[in-house]
Amino acid sequence: MMKIEFTKYHGLGNDFILIDNRMSDEPRLTPEQAAILCDRHFGIGADGVIFALPGQNGTDYTMRIFNCDGSEPEMCGNGIRCLARFIADLEGITEPRSYTIHTLGGLITPKLTADGLITVDMGEPILSAAEIPTTLGQPTAPVVSQPLEAAGKTWDVTCVNMGNPHCITFVDDVAAVPLETIGSQIECHPVFPKKINVEFIQVVRSDYLKMRVWERAAGITLACGTGACASLVAAVLTDRSDRRATVELPGGCLLIEWSATDNHLYMTGPAERVFTGTV
Repeated sequence: MMKIEFTKYHGLGNDFILIDNRMSDEPRLTPEQAAILCDRHFGIGADGVIFALPGQNGTDYTMRIFNCDGSEPEMCGNGIRCLARFIADLEGITEPRSYTIHTLGGLITPKLTADGLITVDMGEPILSAAEIPTTLGQPTAPVVSQPLEAAGKTWDVTCVNMGNPHCITFVDDVAAVPLETIGSQIECHPVFPKKINVEFIQVVRSDYLKMRVWERAAGITLACGTGACASLVAAVLTDRSDRRATVELPGGCLLIEWSATDNHLYMTGPAERVFTGTV
């Protein structure tokens, strides 16, 4: 492996290795090398490696990400906040500023705000079964409150694609869910041909949700930005919450709004630099 400078960031404990890749259109590491760096015992330790590449089709930058197992997801909500902070640090930007980012999940626009947080326009949710993708329900219809058999139990699930796929279940006590066993079974269920991220949600109030997440290819993580967005959409579709709510994750809170004006999801939360180094 060549000598590479990196900076580690986290968004509510969802941590990433950020690499300046502006000189090339292809990631500087292979998926296998990225997985080695993500190892928490023998590497740097992270949920994924994110590359800041040149923009495409007029965008400011392109985001590529390899998960800790070497797989490549379409997008990552906490990761793109970390990428925005990383880019601003590379450019020496301290004032509020927006970026247009090309991702495999579509165009994403994060904005650094005056209070130090980052608001991300996550775009519109995708609701049709075929586009999630899942074989639950009818291909062109939303998947809302559909039964799913897993781990010897029937779960009532709602599915949303936020650039990557999510399966959401509402429970009375999110802390009591055996996520370490049920998460992987739902992730790899045959009704999800590309696997799926799994969220369990407890509605505290109509403007406050508690969430635990099992991320596709990463397992239990402290936070998931796209999952928080998907969960708010699911809560609205099932008449459980307002269109603007705080989502509490194990790593902290995100403010999520599903705009009735443009149908876009807006996610606001932090991204923190941890340390820099060379490998």
